[in-house]
Amino acid sequence: MKVLRKKRVSALLFLAIILILFYNNTWISRFIYPIQYRTEIEEAAKANDLDPLFVAAIIRVESNYQANSKSRKGAVGIMQIMPDTASWLLTKDDDLKNDRAKDLNDPEVNIRIGTRYLQYLNKRFEDNNVVIAASYNAGHGKVSGWLKDKIWDGTLENADQIPIMETRKYVKSVDYYYAKYSKVYR
Repeated sequence: MKVLRKKRVSALLFLAIILILFYNNTWISRFIYPIQYRTEIEEAAKANDLDPLFVAAIIRVESNYQANSKSRKGAVGIMQIMPDTASWLLTKDDDLKNDRAKDLNDPEVNIRIGTRYLQYLNKRFEDNNVVIAASYNAGHGKVSGWLKDKIWDGTLENADQIPIMETRKYVKSVDYYYAKYSKVYR
């Protein structure tokens, strides 16, 4: 009986050591937290002066890299862009002149338009990723109102003040994946 117990303890210790080694292994971490369309994300992020890992976190939460995603509210593609937002950006921005709103299911087009919108939000909200994520989800007009009316202070610590539950969860999820991606890919 004692021999069997020692073997079990030894096996459990061995298994624990293996799990710890695998947990800290970059290959395993990249398997658990993959970034699809990495080249497209990096190119679009660079063109728009954004952190590609933040863009990847937005994509992970929006669609889990599913290019043909469509929300019940009508958001389309990998970055879940509203067609009206895409049309607005396409008329406003000469760099997107070769893209069309009808091509939002094309991941490359969707990422280009989505990162351009993130760039707009980044300039508007002065590099505050928490506010940018909230704006990407709820709309920049609503978020500007919350900040102006002091409903929310724009911090992750006070994300529970965000009036829309979906946006509260969204901001926390984006932060979670951004932290994971930063740990694994930097």
